Amino acid sequence: MNQIIRIGMDTSKHFFQLHGVDATERPVLRRRLRRNEVLAFFAKLPPTVIGMEACGAGHYWARELRKLGHEVKLIAPQHVKAYIKRNKNDGRDAEGLCEAMSRPTMQFVPVKSEEQQAALMLAGVRQRLITRRTQLGNAIRGYATEFGLITAKGLEKLEPLLARIAQDESLPELAREMFAMQGRDYAQLQVELKVIEARLLAWHRANALVMKAPDPRLFPSGRHFAAWIGLTPKDHSTAGKTRLGKITRAGDEMLRSVLVAGATAVIQQARRGRGRASPWLLALLARKPPKLAAVALANKIARIAWKLMTTGESYDGARMPGASALAA
Repeated sequence: MNQIIRIGMDTSKHFFQLHGVDATERPVLRRRLRRNEVLAFFAKLPPTVIGMEACGAGHYWARELRKLGHEVKLIAPQHVKAYIKRNKNDGRDAEGLCEAMSRPTMQFVPVKSEEQQAALMLAGVRQRLITRRTQLGNAIRGYATEFGLITAKGLEKLEPLLARIAQDESLPELAREMFAMQGRDYAQLQVELKVIEARLLAWHRANALVMKAPDPRLFPSGRHFAAWIGLTPKDHSTAGKTRLGKITRAGDEMLRSVLVAGATAVIQQARRGRGRASPWLLALLARKPPKLAAVALANKIARIAWKLMTTGESYDGARMPGASALAA
């Protein structure tokens, strides 16, 4: 077999399809492996470059293949699609991966460590618990409405509602039992959420934004980092005419929502005259709606965060023009 310089690997639950090329870009490897054959196969190969989609288990396989001396590049699935020919199958997918990773302008996804993936799991579990709490709260309110029991909005109103139901002997005994069971589920969810949020807060304090951007030095500037998060407008310009639309939302949804929510809280305080809002933010609020200003401020926060992560410095609003809004 000629020297393989690049391998595209299409992964699945049980089978892995390989497509490799030599220095002349001629295909020299087309092979299908079972899951338990992958590491043994690559252990016999000289170190080479392997490309995979950044999807389920992609980071795990990247770490394992790196241990064998290979260089692994993860590519976002949407960037591979353009290189896959018609009549899609595993072989074409592997070939498309092999071609996509050779492009000089291709963007790759940093490989996450086990600790980073554990932190992502922590955030995902929190989101799932919040969703369950919302569903259960809505169910309790809906059932209570069927018995003429109405309460105001807000999570803090649910426990008084459940207490009132428990003392209302006019309700059928079966209904009170069902409300009590849902109340116990709701209380347990609250306890679990407090534990998860405490651990997540401790992790965030030690690793700001690292969970979603493991290597900030991959971005040439803070503007590129903000664009990666999806906080820049869509560009649909042509014929010399600039047409900018809504934000791209191309990056990570959770990270973007946290930054926008934080910016929104800062703006609320600034509009109420609290805190020390920067002149830049006040001028922005004078000419732009609050939601647009929140996205712009989130963009600025992202760029400041990138600067802090790349330099290792601590935040100092006095040294960062326009950044004192974060102190609000």
